[in-house]
Amino acid sequence: MELITVVNLKIVILILIYRHGDGRAVFRSSVREFLASEAMHYLGVPTSQVASLVVSDEQVWRDQFYDGHPIREKAAVVLRLAKSWFRIGSLEILTSNGETDLLRKVVDFVIEQHFNKIKDSKEKYLEFFSQVVTRTAHMIAIWQALGFAHGVCNTDNFSLLSMTIDYGPFGFMDTYNSDFVPNTSDDEGRYSFSNQPSAGQYNLAKLLDALSPIIDLARALYKRMVSRKLFVNSSSQGFDLVRADKKNLFMDENPFSEYLIMQKPCDLAAGL
Repeated sequence: MELITVVNLKIVILILIYRHGDGRAVFRSSVREFLASEAMHYLGVPTSQVASLVVSDEQVWRDQFYDGHPIREKAAVVLRLAKSWFRIGSLEILTSNGETDLLRKVVDFVIEQHFNKIKDSKEKYLEFFSQVVTRTAHMIAIWQALGFAHGVCNTDNFSLLSMTIDYGPFGFMDTYNSDFVPNTSDDEGRYSFSNQPSAGQYNLAKLLDALSPIIDLARALYKRMVSRKLFVNSSSQGFDLVRADKKNLFMDENPFSEYLIMQKPCDLAAGL
């Protein structure tokens, strides 16, 4: 089941409705996504990848720095690959619309395809939630270790498989700055580098809310109480694993080790 790969085209029609944009990707950002996703993959970070990039003759207007000076750029289409494109937001919208039967079918499908070992468990939905918490915490721990800031850590950009997806206004720190914000439209720093762990925990709380129609309420409330501790512990363990792996960039003999943002554990629970 894990051999399944799902394709995704970066042409976001919803932008037309909600953000009054044209829904087109541009060549500049598409190349950035290709380079970053390849780098993340070879750094051992769970991530989507780019299979192809097609450049259009059409040009679109973009205000790259949000400074009121738009320029014309070539449009492009990116073909993305991932094991799944289901996000936390995919379940949220079903719950908000009262589509409980479809919610159960989608979660059962995700468990069948990607969490096969728990598919026959009586508590499979709670176990599914626990595994997503652990995997997401590990993913964010690696982000923090590498100085990576995603830029838009909302529930629509958080994969149920805890993969790095939807590369938009992301960035890597040149020098350590806990307040680093790669997204120039994030004036309040909501998704700053230091806020990524708390954003992840918030999204996981929303996942539990989305699962509430199909799990026992008392158990869900208990799970909410323990999820914070599970998230923090998993984050710390994830950071330790990155440091302990003999093949990773933290080894002294690796020529790139001097470029690491952080050489010692940070407080991954900060802000939670």
